[in-house]
Amino acid sequence: MPILHSIIHRIDKGDGETPARLAPAQAELAASPALDDLLAGLGDAYHAKTKTWGRFADDEEDAGPFPAALARYLEDGLDFAELSRTLAERLTPLIDAHLPVGGHFLVIDHRQGEARYLIMALLHHRQGFGISETLEVVPSHQLNLAQMTLAARLDFGQWQGGSSSHPYLSWTRDRGGRKLAEGFAEVLGAREQVDATQETRTLLKAFSDYVEREDLPEEASREKTDALIDYASDQASRGEPITLEALSELVDEQQPKAFFEHIRNSDYGLAPEIPPDKRTLKAFRRFTGRAAGVSISFDSHLLGAAVEYDQDQDRLIIKKVPTGLRDQLKRRQD
Repeated sequence: MPILHSIIHRIDKGDGETPARLAPAQAELAASPALDDLLAGLGDAYHAKTKTWGRFADDEEDAGPFPAALARYLEDGLDFAELSRTLAERLTPLIDAHLPVGGHFLVIDHRQGEARYLIMALLHHRQGFGISETLEVVPSHQLNLAQMTLAARLDFGQWQGGSSSHPYLSWTRDRGGRKLAEGFAEVLGAREQVDATQETRTLLKAFSDYVEREDLPEEASREKTDALIDYASDQASRGEPITLEALSELVDEQQPKAFFEHIRNSDYGLAPEIPPDKRTLKAFRRFTGRAAGVSISFDSHLLGAAVEYDQDQDRLIIKKVPTGLRDQLKRRQD
């Protein structure tokens, strides 16, 4: 994961009486193993966050100065320190208005395989503990990557490649922070393209319909479910979108186009590439519910096969009652 450029600016915010203030870095960060490890941890933490996916606004006026500054940077007309400092300056009023504290604004331009990304995040600290050289417990400040309220990631190649469907830009969207997320998108010049949660739900609905239509045996349904979830989860972990054609090949190696054709020929409205939502994927492996003394849990691939949901009557029909449960019910009848 070679780092091309990296820098950290500090944004101070006091007790609310004094406006937030930017303390810009004087130089880029030097390469180090610690910085490489931080980038890896930052990527893992970012991919686990709830995000909005989109692109830069098409209209130059709506997009604002950031995309233009990025283009100049890639053309060597603007150095990295100035690019990041200008962005930090625009973020400072947003942080002042919506966050109780400031933090350190980290920006990294790096390569991952053949792709090139720009990742940025406002980092906060938490109080931790360490062991001194004299084997004593001492207080220690640590970066709290899980508390990333402002972060974004740009795929340079997809942006410059001009893809009409690929959402090459993503940014964090914390619960309760709608105005903060909207303000951040405005600073970036970004426009939401797709709702990752809704798109993932639609994809899983399309998959369930496909499995039911094919009337697959239980084992085959389980294998296809595992193939979908494994691929989609891996893409989510890498911060990459799900490619429907690639997914279709994994779902059915004998008929690699079958699932893709099912989606294309039905009214699901899915783009060829969609961003995965990790939480939705995780919940898809099993359906669970508990209410009024009744607890139900079953593998998702059984829906439509061993278990049927009647939406009009709001009732669940179990077609294949587990042997142990059947014996208990029979004893009760006797």
